[in-house]
Amino acid sequence: MFYFEKISDKKILKSDLISDIENFFTTREIIIKSLEPNMEKIVEKNKKLICGYLKTDELIGPVQTHSANIEYARVGKTDYYDVDALILNNKKQAIFLNFADCTPVILYDKQQRIAAISHAGWRGTAQKIVVKTIQKMNAKPENIQAVIGPAISVCCYNVGIDVFEQLKSTVDNSEGLFRRQNNEIFVDLKAINARQLTESGVNEIDICPYCTCCDNDLFFSHRKENATTNRFSAVIRL
Repeated sequence: MFYFEKISDKKILKSDLISDIENFFTTREIIIKSLEPNMEKIVEKNKKLICGYLKTDELIGPVQTHSANIEYARVGKTDYYDVDALILNNKKQAIFLNFADCTPVILYDKQQRIAAISHAGWRGTAQKIVVKTIQKMNAKPENIQAVIGPAISVCCYNVGIDVFEQLKSTVDNSEGLFRRQNNEIFVDLKAINARQLTESGVNEIDICPYCTCCDNDLFFSHRKENATTNRFSAVIRL
């Protein structure tokens, strides 16, 4: 189940599924990624706020490119280019990835006590990045807890036939994952990632009900906000 908490006076969104580590999604109130003019000071202030909350000096995030490239976070390394999933197995760092419609997925291995964040837009979803992240973690699916965060939902995400076919091919059972309306195809990226997880053997999954387009007062939406460069973030620390 998802619920809101606050860092200082700013909202964050949490799931009660993963309780062993610190994990949450920021909202529009805490921007730590933006290319909008005059946002540098706000971004730095918010990063310091999160570092204080997590009690760490190392908050790192990769340069995301909608790939299926996965890396381990390493102490002392801050630059991760062309990476769309980051695995955390040390207690010194905190990591974050950024989103504005794409699907954020937080993964936690209860046995190894390591975690990861995957960035699953349609391209990442088509490449099964979440399943590949679990494989890169050397984790058994039955030990994984998965939290699927705010993303554009089926109500607002229409795609072309090529994207539809690529996404459909990633699951054995596509029932309930797509909707046809007025000669358009709408896809449910959150549900597709969840189906990929269940078909790979993951049993513990919490899916966020919020749509970044419909709930644009809480989260950024690239589609609704004319390609805004503001992002909300998924954040974890062991």
